Amino acid sequence: MTSFPGSPRLIKGGIVLVDPVSGAVLRVIALQYNPDTLSRTLQVQAVGGEGDRLEALRLKGPPTETIKLEAEIDATDQMEFPDQNPIVGESGIAPQLAALETIVYPTSASLIAADGLARAGTLEIAPAETALTLLVWNENRVLPVRITEFSITEEAFDPRLNPIRAKISLGMRVLSVFDLGFNHKGGGLFLAYLQTKERLARRSAGSALSALGIGSIG
Repeated sequence: MTSFPGSPRLIKGGIVLVDPVSGAVLRVIALQYNPDTLSRTLQVQAVGGEGDRLEALRLKGPPTETIKLEAEIDATDQMEFPDQNPIVGESGIAPQLAALETIVYPTSASLIAADGLARAGTLEIAPAETALTLLVWNENRVLPVRITEFSITEEAFDPRLNPIRAKISLGMRVLSVFDLGFNHKGGGLFLAYLQTKERLARRSAGSALSALGIGSIG
């Protein structure tokens, strides 16, 4: 609730796990606090090498986009009202941390199944496909990603040493149609993301050459 009825509703960023086949939403993890910064790096995928004049203006695919953010989870205020927050009183923020951490783990069931196949003499065991991970950062940025870096700094604990405050650093790589294919759910979301960029770019007001101090090109 906000103090002013007319205040806009705060939209939270977060991560959504989706079944890659059916598209069904498996889990939604909203960040408790939106990070102050979100850094993005785009590595251009050019054709050929430097000095290759025939390929100088060609791109072989979308840039490799990486994203880094830091988020905070804090249950200090909730600890003051244990009757209203029994899970926090029992486990602190361990459940929230576990929800994020298990994104980068294969399930215990898949590990046990793989071990059973190995014991039965199966020569090659393909790793099980995990859920499709989406970074959702408003309606214009719903990105299929792979988490590449994940660090947690636990900063405070309850009397039973359950963490009650932590900082999380996430590094992600955006997955494109080159990674997932055009018929994959994630590939479709990447195309929608790119098309949104193109629409936004068309809305950007262009400048005249005179703003750059020149009258013409050539």
